Amino acid sequence: MVNRRELDPERSPSAAFGALLRRLRDEVGWTQEQLGDRVGCSGAHISALEIGRRPPTRQLATRCDQVLSARGRLVSQSQAVRHTALIEGFPQYVGYEERAVEVRLYEVGVIPGLLQTLDYSRAIEAAAVRRGAITPEVAEERVSLIERRQAALDRSPPPLLFAVLDEGCLLRPLGTPEVMDAQFARLLEFAERPNTVFQIAPFRMGPRRPLSLPLILLTMPDRSLIAYAESSHHGRLDRNKDAVVPLLTAYHQLQAEAMSQAASVAMVEQLRKGTP
Repeated sequence: MVNRRELDPERSPSAAFGALLRRLRDEVGWTQEQLGDRVGCSGAHISALEIGRRPPTRQLATRCDQVLSARGRLVSQSQAVRHTALIEGFPQYVGYEERAVEVRLYEVGVIPGLLQTLDYSRAIEAAAVRRGAITPEVAEERVSLIERRQAALDRSPPPLLFAVLDEGCLLRPLGTPEVMDAQFARLLEFAERPNTVFQIAPFRMGPRRPLSLPLILLTMPDRSLIAYAESSHHGRLDRNKDAVVPLLTAYHQLQAEAMSQAASVAMVEQLRKGTP
């Protein structure tokens, strides 16, 4: 076929989905328009899927799978595409987080996901969309994951949740003033729960701060420990006791140097009033 674009399924999960979709469509002899008519979208949309320019939704992947008799292959590949909304290693971490009996987190720069309001989450992702870093579909998936993670921790009995936030998390405005006010209210509500500890690590800690990068430590039901840390593109899970125990020690040192929960709550209340 003249001017038919070559597809490289190794380029990304989206490209692999598109190549599989084209191959299955070719096997039944349909044009992109004919497939689009059968699944409820345009031929141009099918073209965008095949070249990997648009990620498939779960519903559309299911319809394509059914009409092309793909026996679940398109649905399975679409799940891999959706995981690209997250950095490598994070989906595996979430599976452990949902079962942990204790969660200890330290965050720098932004309010951590487990403490975010959905509007705050949307403000973060909307900024990434404007920069062209992600698509609106990826942004929607990330916000949905925040909601699912928070719901998974609202179980009985709830896990113990320790949160130490760098002062910069509070001072960095995201979204409108109303979004930030609601986010501060969420932090105050979080601090009131019987299974939580909330602390701020102030700038004045300086070199006494034992951790400089975000970190999450999980205690599992069998009391084993898991550490999770990430760079801009990769997340790393570590279950090696010799590596995780020193991180736990550093976290305890961080808590000892951080502000008390009462002082941390007072700081948030002052920020809500607009006073430094």
